[in-house]
Amino acid sequence: MPAPQRATFDAEELAVVLSHFDLGVIESVTEFARGSRRSPKIGIVADKGKFVLKRRSGRRAHADRVRFAHHVQARLQAVGFPMARIIPTRVRGDTFVQIKEDLYELFEFVPGHPYHQSAAESQDAGLVLAKFHVATEHINAPRYLPVPQGDYHDAAGVRTGLCQIGAALSSSDSFAGTEAELAGLSQFLLESYDHAVAVVNGLGFNGWPPRVIHSDWHPGNLLFRNDKVIAVIDYDSVRLSRRVADTANGCLHFSILAGGDPATWPAELDEERYRAFRSGYESVLGLSDEERRALPHLMAEALIAECVPPISETGSVGRWSGYRVLQMVRRKLFWLAEHGDRLTRLDP
Repeated sequence: MPAPQRATFDAEELAVVLSHFDLGVIESVTEFARGSRRSPKIGIVADKGKFVLKRRSGRRAHADRVRFAHHVQARLQAVGFPMARIIPTRVRGDTFVQIKEDLYELFEFVPGHPYHQSAAESQDAGLVLAKFHVATEHINAPRYLPVPQGDYHDAAGVRTGLCQIGAALSSSDSFAGTEAELAGLSQFLLESYDHAVAVVNGLGFNGWPPRVIHSDWHPGNLLFRNDKVIAVIDYDSVRLSRRVADTANGCLHFSILAGGDPATWPAELDEERYRAFRSGYESVLGLSDEERRALPHLMAEALIAECVPPISETGSVGRWSGYRVLQMVRRKLFWLAEHGDRLTRLDP
């Protein structure tokens, strides 16, 4: 199945946007073919340095959400958090450009490499997430600025998407004859999601204090050098929720075994990387017993929630068949259910 086409900039658009910034003479521009296909990025080399321009479109292009994200980033920058600095526009106080329904942000370029799947990198990723939570604990947004809330836990959108998945996949000729199995698979995922939600709520999730969380803590949003996180580069999803939702999502993404066709992904997680991530986090912020017990169930919720939106909308996840992805998710859910108790402990 072909991948959805990646959004790009055109020359006129680029010229108009860059005119809002004081960068000096532009020497070169290079497309960054990574990250979200809906939020294209351009690398820029200019007299005043190297930068990355990002466009937000569609649902992501909400001015108040960007203002809140920049409010959080300003706090992080003030305490020396590893991040790419936001470049202000020529207009005093403005940190992004809005043209019709699109928003544009400019950041300094931070040289680093992607995640190499090492335990050392995983540990520092957990530690830096804890530092994020420390730095954002007492952030108060201006009264005029609405704060996004909620996450993948107990989300109505996830349930709605699961109910739509069967129709999204069965409409493709390549899935003819598998309608009954698709229905059973969708029902299994919905029941698994509801079970995880019930356990987490029973442990007290809704009574835990809400705070600003990153809400998208995964390897693609971090840059590394010498086993250390040198920059967290995406804050599009910051919102108010419970910190353990962030922690569980990080535990999942920094331990998942993936690559190539989802049909070949192993069911198990990399427990060394999982424990490295957790030990990094808990070296700064300890988790309560209830939060530790919630982790594997929140990881199950996150795993399901990750694939539901793209599959319910397009029938695929990137270039991969949604059906094969769902089968992979089912295998991993079985593994989490069998080994979840062990994951609540830091020691094997």
